[in-house]
Amino acid sequence: MDFNHSDDRRMLADMLGRYLQERYAIDTRHAISNSQAGWSSEHWSALADLGVIGALFDEDVGGFGGTGFDIAVVFEQLGKALAVEPFLGTMMAGRVLARSGGQHALMEKVMAGGSVLAFAHEEAESHYDLAEIAMQATAEGATLTGTKSVVYQVEAASHIVVSARVAGSPGQETGIGLFLVEAGAPGLAIRGYPMIDGGRGGELTLSNTPATLLAEDGFSLVEDAVAAGVVALSWEAVGIMDRMKADTLDYLRTRKQFGVPIGKFQALQHRMATVALEIEQARSAAINASVSLDDPRIKRERAISAAKYTIGRVGTLVVEEAIQLHGGIGMTWELPLSHYAKRLTMIGHQFGDEDHHLARFTALSMA
Repeated sequence: MDFNHSDDRRMLADMLGRYLQERYAIDTRHAISNSQAGWSSEHWSALADLGVIGALFDEDVGGFGGTGFDIAVVFEQLGKALAVEPFLGTMMAGRVLARSGGQHALMEKVMAGGSVLAFAHEEAESHYDLAEIAMQATAEGATLTGTKSVVYQVEAASHIVVSARVAGSPGQETGIGLFLVEAGAPGLAIRGYPMIDGGRGGELTLSNTPATLLAEDGFSLVEDAVAAGVVALSWEAVGIMDRMKADTLDYLRTRKQFGVPIGKFQALQHRMATVALEIEQARSAAINASVSLDDPRIKRERAISAAKYTIGRVGTLVVEEAIQLHGGIGMTWELPLSHYAKRLTMIGHQFGDEDHHLARFTALSMA
């Protein structure tokens, strides 16, 4: 099978990479991250004009991508630039809207850069279990009550896709509905905060908040959105790993000890060779997840859990080795490496850590 990107995807990757390199330097990223909004509407609109948002969705809703490899192209470049813009939540929520239907006008506005979406599913007691939902919807699905935790870039969103258990449902996977809530709706409250990785998140509290029903039995849509989210995170992580490896190699070539670059020491060469090999393992797992995104559920979910486990394991290795090979400077604010390390560590815990996905992969293999 040929895993090389098509000409269109290579063109998108080159264009997005050049934009981020020229206009989204680390100092610009820090300024955006430290702002009250935590994202840049200017860059969001510019990237929409370049077609980056449209690449995340298929032609049925006006996009021109939406496959696992389209997601890969975008998020790999975002990872290299350590971008904090709300692409992940917009992609996941937009995927739900596209598959549930009836929201074409909103999707057009999103792809034009005029709206931002957020995906609110995780709760304080979920512990990575997608079926552990306490948010309640009325039997008619007209209002929602409950709390969602750690919703990325929720303050930036004009519309939020929220999961809730429909009153009278038997529980677990059955009866989890998906709803669309507008920012500023009655009973909606957000407690925003900065994240350790430089992004922003928030606690979303709803109290008899009006909502539009998207899907009454929406668990399969939740799994699909989270699967796409894991593909995105996997490629963001690969982009970060490549950048950390390159920065560490540059440091080994320039830092001298005993009159020679430390990169000439065989022990350090062996450590970097291990890092390079493990990154390729992570890239292979991300490729497999991208290929499997449209496969039947069990095959898709096994590939997703395998990728998330591998990304978490390799990410920890890359962070530890890069910082140790740099020494104390590797932990300083002034060095971009420390910020890449924090984001890569956070990715290891989003949508499930290594232990969760190893157990899940095992269970799925026995299904």
